[in-house]
Amino acid sequence: MSFWIRVVSGAGILGLAVALSSCTPSGRNRLDEEKEPHFVLGKSRVNAMDFQGAIEAFEQSLEADPHSAAAHFELGWLDDEKASDPAAAIFHYQEYLRLDPGADNADVIKQRIYRCKQQLAADVLPLPSAPAAQQQLERLSDQNRQLQDEVSKWRSYYASQLAAAKTNSSPEPAYPGPQPAANPTPIQTPQAGSTTPDANPGPMTNPRPATTPRTHTVVAGETAAAITRKFKIKLSALQAANPGVNLSRIRAGQVLNLPSL
Repeated sequence: MSFWIRVVSGAGILGLAVALSSCTPSGRNRLDEEKEPHFVLGKSRVNAMDFQGAIEAFEQSLEADPHSAAAHFELGWLDDEKASDPAAAIFHYQEYLRLDPGADNADVIKQRIYRCKQQLAADVLPLPSAPAAQQQLERLSDQNRQLQDEVSKWRSYYASQLAAAKTNSSPEPAYPGPQPAANPTPIQTPQAGSTTPDANPGPMTNPRPATTPRTHTVVAGETAAAITRKFKIKLSALQAANPGVNLSRIRAGQVLNLPSL
């Protein structure tokens, strides 16, 4: 009876050992993966710095043994460091951890996976560089200044048109000069002692026509001194034409009155 008990106990222990060996990869299995001919070829090509040839050799090693954690690790490293293929590196790193979850370098591999994901996100959504952003900002600033200049020009034009409309509000005759009266008044002979003025008092002096007020719209960077030099006027005259305006703090788009010549 004790003999059969020992036989059954031995069989159970043997089965448990087999089950454990099938779930946990042993050092011998890892050595077997590294002895695979394509894997050995891949390592030799890495030493020769033939990285593309090494990738091809390790891929052939996976075709021969799809469960080779060592081949996945080598491919992950090559795609990460040499081929700049973060998507492929993530795949092989994850397969390596799946096939060898108790690997000593598991934490390092997880950090490499995280770094590859960051690189992949940066490639998909590239951000503008600082110089490019600065150039775009300067271009927008130039366009803004140009638009401000255009607005200033239109304001000046509108102000001049408005002043001209006010000055010419009374329509001039189509044919200038004296026109015959519809019912001429008969000339009366002055009586003695009368105070009737002379019939021909002499030429009459025409009134001086009204002058159109002049204005100037300040452009960006322009000073009061520059305006006086441009229009050949004195600073005091410009100040007198613009009472209440601080000429030392004029701004672009501001409309100033110019003194009449």
